[in-house]
Amino acid sequence: MLHKFAAIVLCVFGVSAMSQAATPVLVIHGGAGVIKKDMDPATQKAVRGALTNALEHGYAQLKAGKPALDAVTAAITVLEDDPHFNAGKGAVFNHDGKNELDASIMDGATLRAGGVANVHRVKNPILLARAVMERSPHVLMFGDGAEDFAKTQGIDLVDPKYFWTEKRWQELQQALKEDAAGQHADAEKEGHFGTVGAVALDKAGHLAAGTSTGGMTDKRFGRVGDSPIIGAGTYANAGCAVSGTGWGEYYLRTVAAHEICMRVTEMHQPLKEAAEYVINKEIPKLGGDGGAIVLGADGEFATPFNTEGMFRGWVGKDGKIHVAIFPGE
Repeated sequence: MLHKFAAIVLCVFGVSAMSQAATPVLVIHGGAGVIKKDMDPATQKAVRGALTNALEHGYAQLKAGKPALDAVTAAITVLEDDPHFNAGKGAVFNHDGKNELDASIMDGATLRAGGVANVHRVKNPILLARAVMERSPHVLMFGDGAEDFAKTQGIDLVDPKYFWTEKRWQELQQALKEDAAGQHADAEKEGHFGTVGAVALDKAGHLAAGTSTGGMTDKRFGRVGDSPIIGAGTYANAGCAVSGTGWGEYYLRTVAAHEICMRVTEMHQPLKEAAEYVINKEIPKLGGDGGAIVLGADGEFATPFNTEGMFRGWVGKDGKIHVAIFPGE
């Protein structure tokens, strides 16, 4: 009799647990600050294809029952390998003609996090950020030290020439001309949007977030933006995950990613309202701009931005791939 009762209890709780399993969701971005005049049909097609590819790789992890961290890592790695985005292969050049790469990742279930800044030879910075989180006692590593750690972890290192692209090189040349003409402020304002990122919800109901970037064209003095900084460009907890893209100094000053999640999880503000307030009110009030992707534990998500466009895509609860560039898509 006891065994029969136990079996009934197990069955009931088993059904209950299964009914509470989350429907996987993946949201990605390839940077805000899209300039419409630069988006010819061929470029649009290539970018949409790259976003679709990243979603397919990331969502495959979720469908297979893998954790949100795996989906975030898979999606961002695809974007880092594509020269259309300012991360990894498509990274912009600093003032001295070098690439300085940043990335971070965070596990919402445990609040573990890892980040790397100003690395020059790491093929996929998001993989190194994850290694910092999972295989070291630290959260953030910088420059040569981060690359020394990469060597010990078997992370792929490449010749810096790997990151060179004609488009990014010409963008630097234009910025240097504007520097010489005293137009540096204008060049800076136009060059701060390039970032890629992903947020994911897995079948277990756990969230994760990650961000990767090449920083700003023509940046100097070892400048580091918000992307590798936990709480500014990336944040995830049990109820909210955020990856930002925009003028990093303002995301740092507002601790934007953390601010959004605190509004969602502590103030119980509706997710879209919280995202809208920080991205489209708080940051612009200080003089900044950009966008973000935000995902809640219930699968609700938001993609606010205040620029002409933002490369973005998602696989929602319907399991279908959607990609977009301009407002209203």
